[in-house]
Amino acid sequence: MTYHNPVLLFESVDGLEIIPDGVYVDVTFGGGGHSREILKRLGGEGRLFAFDQDEDAAKNVIDDERFVLIPENFRYVKRFLRFHGIKKVNGILADLGVSSHQFDTAERGFSTRFDAELDMRMNQKGQKSAYTIINEYAEDDLSNILYLYGELKNSRAIAKQIVESRKNGEIKTSFQLKEVLGRFLPKNKEHKILAQIFQAIRIEVNEELEVLKEFLMQSAELLEKGGKLSVISYHSLEDRLVKRFMKTGLFEGEPEKDFFGNIEVPFKAGKLIVPSANEIQNNNRARSAKLRIATKL
Repeated sequence: MTYHNPVLLFESVDGLEIIPDGVYVDVTFGGGGHSREILKRLGGEGRLFAFDQDEDAAKNVIDDERFVLIPENFRYVKRFLRFHGIKKVNGILADLGVSSHQFDTAERGFSTRFDAELDMRMNQKGQKSAYTIINEYAEDDLSNILYLYGELKNSRAIAKQIVESRKNGEIKTSFQLKEVLGRFLPKNKEHKILAQIFQAIRIEVNEELEVLKEFLMQSAELLEKGGKLSVISYHSLEDRLVKRFMKTGLFEGEPEKDFFGNIEVPFKAGKLIVPSANEIQNNNRARSAKLRIATKL
């Protein structure tokens, strides 16, 4: 099972400032690159719990008695750690978005490069797929998703085109969808616009922003004082949520001030870290990556 090099590997793991006998969580196991690096830095008493809802990830399980892979969505991180007797941890790492492996497996339907069934489920047992959204969502709902999650200004026209086209028969594959939307895809911008459309559908299928919010709120409860949260995101919607939560403990609005005008926040946020030019050259996935690290107060 080939997984590409993890993005910002050393920077994200360095940010955890690993204590040899500490308890750590990698909520996006994937090919196990970040987990292997964490285990290298843990002592004999240290423990690492990893989460991944994608069945393919289980093929990369690490044979190490300090390691446990939990095959679940990380929106349930607190519940499943509690099941394993863990109430507090020293560090949590999240590498958000779609893995290179998922993009490169044609039949998963994540990539604009392959003709595949409209799927895009990170959890292959999930009920809702890209097919559901394209063929069953109302025009207004489609338009909202494309606007909010794909940041497409002409979302209404795109949604209308999809709804008109599906009257003549189901839209089953990624290339069929591309054909339906041909007039919105000028040659010089085709890849960029398609990527925005696919991103919007994928976020809706996997409830990615809701999952991220649930995870961030739980991370604030799970981390010990001084514990580290290390998060890599790949698009502005995710990064905005991560940045805002690390800074204020909220996703919108302003934190309340006490009688003395002080605000209580869960984290002290560090500076933004981006990949080096060399890493971007060697790993295309690093192009849009942003790493934020915060310390639990």
